[in-house]
Amino acid sequence: MSRPSPDALAEAVRRLRSAGCVAAEEEVEELAAADDGASFLALVDRRCVGEPLAWVTGVTTFCGLSLFVDQGVYVPRWQSEPLAEQAAHLLPPEGRAIDVGTGSGALARVLAERRPGASILGTELDPVATRCAVRNGVEVVAGDLFEQVPVSWQRQVDVIVGVLPYVPTDQMSFLPRDVQDFEPRDALDGGTDGLHFVGRAIEESPQWLRPGGHLLLEVGGDQPDLLIPRLRSAGFVTITTLMDEENDPRGIAATMGDL
Repeated sequence: MSRPSPDALAEAVRRLRSAGCVAAEEEVEELAAADDGASFLALVDRRCVGEPLAWVTGVTTFCGLSLFVDQGVYVPRWQSEPLAEQAAHLLPPEGRAIDVGTGSGALARVLAERRPGASILGTELDPVATRCAVRNGVEVVAGDLFEQVPVSWQRQVDVIVGVLPYVPTDQMSFLPRDVQDFEPRDALDGGTDGLHFVGRAIEESPQWLRPGGHLLLEVGGDQPDLLIPRLRSAGFVTITTLMDEENDPRGIAATMGDL
C-alpha cells in the first residue's frame, strides 16, 4: 500500500483528536502502516467510532513483542507487562508454565521468548482467542481454566500466570465507553465481586503447581486483601501484592507450600 498523502494524514489526526484519541499522531502512523487491504480512510473511520486500535491494525506491542490481535479478542494492556516479566523471571530455563485464560497469547509469548527452553502452555475457552493465540505461536489447549491441561503436568508446573476477568459486574458500567462497546465482556466481567475466575484459579492451581511453584494473577483495588485468606487456605505461602507505578494494587504473587 502506498503511504497516504500529507493532507490525508493531517485530516486523520484532526478526526482522531475530535474523537477523543489522546495520541492521535502516533495512532495515525500505526494506521498508515497497517496493510490489510482496506483503505486508510476506512481504518480511520473504524478507530473514530472507538474500535480498539489493535483490532483496526491487527497487531499490538507487548513487552517489546509484536503480536496479532484478531477482532473480538481482548487487547493485552501495557499494565500487564510487569506481571508477564515477573512470571518469566520466576520460570526456570527449562521449567513449565501455564498461562491460564491466555487470550491472544501475550503472556505465554513473553514467557516463551524469555525462556526458550521452557515448556509453555496456554489455556483458553473462547475459540476466537484460541485461534489468535495459535497465530502468535502459542501452544493452546481449549478449555475452561485447567480442564484440558495434560494429566502429566500435575504437580510439575513452576509458574501459573493469568490475566483473568476481574472487574466486578456492577463496575462494568464505569469502564471507558469504547471498552464497553467493543471489547469482549467475557474477558472483563469477573462476577459479583470480580473474583469468580480468579478464585477458581487459586483453588485449582495446587493440583498443578510443584512445591515452591508460583502463582501470579492480575487483580486490582482491594481484591488482593480479599484473596490472601483464600490463598493461605489453598496452601500458598509468601503472598505478595504487586503494585504498579502509581503504587496501586495490580496483582498477587504467591508461592506454593509443601502439601
